[in-house]
Amino acid sequence: MKKGKIGVTSDNLFPIIKKFLYSDHDIFLREIISNAVDATQKLRTLANRGEYSGEMLNAKVQVKIDKDAKTITVSDNGIGMTAEEVEKFINQIAFSGAEEFLEKYKDDANAIIGHFGLGFYSSFMVSSQVDIISKSYRDGANAIRWECDGSPEYMLEEGERAEVGTDIIMHMNSDSEEFLEKSRISDILNKYCKFLPVPVVFGKKTNWKDGKEVDTDEDNQINDVAPAWTKKPVDLTEEDYSKFYHQLYPMAEDPLFNIHLNVDYPFNLTGILYFPKLKNTMEVQKNKIQLYSNQVFVTDSVEGIVPEFLTLLHGVLDSPDIPLNVSRSYLQSDSNVKKISSHITKKVADRLNQLFTDKREDFEAKWDDLRLFIEYGMLTEEKFYEKALNFFLFKNVDGKYFTIDEYETLIKGEQTDKDKNLIYLYTNHPEEQFSFVQAAKNKGYDVLLMNNVLSTPLINQLEQKFSNKRFVRVDSEVAEHLIVKESPKHELSWEEKNELSPIFKAVCPENKDFGFIVDFKDLGENGNPMVITRNEFMRRMKDMSQMQGGMSFYGDLPENLNLVVNTSHPLIKHIFADRDAALGEDLERISSDLKTKSTEKDKLEKSKKNKKEEEIPAEEKEKSEELEKAINLLQDERKGKLTVFGKENKLAKQLVDLALLANGMLKGEDLDKFVKRSFELIK
Repeated sequence: MKKGKIGVTSDNLFPIIKKFLYSDHDIFLREIISNAVDATQKLRTLANRGEYSGEMLNAKVQVKIDKDAKTITVSDNGIGMTAEEVEKFINQIAFSGAEEFLEKYKDDANAIIGHFGLGFYSSFMVSSQVDIISKSYRDGANAIRWECDGSPEYMLEEGERAEVGTDIIMHMNSDSEEFLEKSRISDILNKYCKFLPVPVVFGKKTNWKDGKEVDTDEDNQINDVAPAWTKKPVDLTEEDYSKFYHQLYPMAEDPLFNIHLNVDYPFNLTGILYFPKLKNTMEVQKNKIQLYSNQVFVTDSVEGIVPEFLTLLHGVLDSPDIPLNVSRSYLQSDSNVKKISSHITKKVADRLNQLFTDKREDFEAKWDDLRLFIEYGMLTEEKFYEKALNFFLFKNVDGKYFTIDEYETLIKGEQTDKDKNLIYLYTNHPEEQFSFVQAAKNKGYDVLLMNNVLSTPLINQLEQKFSNKRFVRVDSEVAEHLIVKESPKHELSWEEKNELSPIFKAVCPENKDFGFIVDFKDLGENGNPMVITRNEFMRRMKDMSQMQGGMSFYGDLPENLNLVVNTSHPLIKHIFADRDAALGEDLERISSDLKTKSTEKDKLEKSKKNKKEEEIPAEEKEKSEELEKAINLLQDERKGKLTVFGKENKLAKQLVDLALLANGMLKGEDLDKFVKRSFELIK
């Protein structure tokens, strides 16, 4: 028997392992089993070379729990260790610069393990004592027993083991007895070890008998040693890919399609990525890609490791170039990981382009499910955006699909405005905006369907990329003004609009969430008497504010709606006629007085034009103030009379309510009043 001290450069190593690995303490089992798998694979390699003649067909790693002894044992049929190898690989943890490294990374347990390769020592996170019983494959080697209680002291002596291989016996400490529960170990094995390349056995398979679980004689192998991603694509069918997907995600819907990655230069990478059906929301789980290193699970939190938009995919990535035991921050900055990330982006884009080129009809059928993913990629990854321009599709309200170039060709003739801008008309809700869509189509325009959560930021991006393209929602203007092809014909002057707007403003609803700006346009006798439109810029800003906290200023502002009054419609002319009959004389008097007093004020202003303030006589200043006050009073009087007239005019109120109803904005008590008023007007 030999006693000694483990060659630790710093006495801080064991306390750091015990303390700072505790947050991820279930990885101890992954580390010990991974070592057992490595040992088994090494012996297989030697056997294939003819350097070992022992039996390897039934090689496996076994995990056993002994609740009475409070131990977990991991056994393998691997290469084993001699006493000399234990001294070299277990007892000597002496690395140059270790003290400085330990001090620098004492709060980052994964970095310590990854730097020193201390997977075995993670067992001390949960153990009060760890024993190793091992027998080397070498001819004439004796079994050894090693024992350590978590201090630098160890004991090494001859042991008893009939077969080649190693047992790691971990005596659980009082804080770690949860790991003596079968269900806990099963969860850990399923998380970390379900695709290891050597069979991992945990107990026996069970059957239900007489109302309880009973062990059978068959080993309970928890892993698939040859998962689909380790095979060549030519050896797999679509059924194989589907079966593997449901092995990963038992409750998920069938995916749309997959990408099988198999790269050996300039780095090693295998894996299968699946395109799931995404709903029209960004509230999706982003922990569906599982990252492996040589079939050993590393993490399913790949944000920052792969591009943001790829986190919407499902599947597996496996690369020996990804370190097994490192922190997420290390992975995110690792040059190999960055190369892998860039390559995956390219492969995904190439696969989408291939599907679009080879099977466009099938690609279009899947577009509604793919669209959110592709738009997210275009918004967040410039290289993907450049490639996606080839296969991104516009979908119009008639369900037809167009590439960006195809759509430009389609609309260039009809939808180019007087400033040579190409106008892309769109709706985000074809049912609510039905009348606007129809009005645009009646003008010979095509209308796109842009109705998901990323439509507004995508529109903003496309406008920034293409300076001569503008996107206009169909309800942002009346159809006649959506695409301005010539300078507008004569419309009412500001003064004329000011004389009419109080009538209709008086019957607009009062609401804290939106206000109305009344405008007057000639929409023809057959146009609607009134139309409510939404300002494109403000509406977009409000949409963006819901997605980006920094734009809450726009989100807090009330929305300004435009009430467009059609001056050519017979019903509007009827209201104007009623106004003239009720207020004609009063309005003429007020207009005459306003004209007289405005003329006087203009003369005074001209006389003061080249004078300094002190050169203007006091009586002129007083006269100017009197005129200003009189003008304001007259304007208020006119506004007051028009407002009263408007409030009492049932037809004006009815037409405003009809416009609100067409926009889904008439509800509750206002809707009830509208219905009752409709019966009154019909009588």
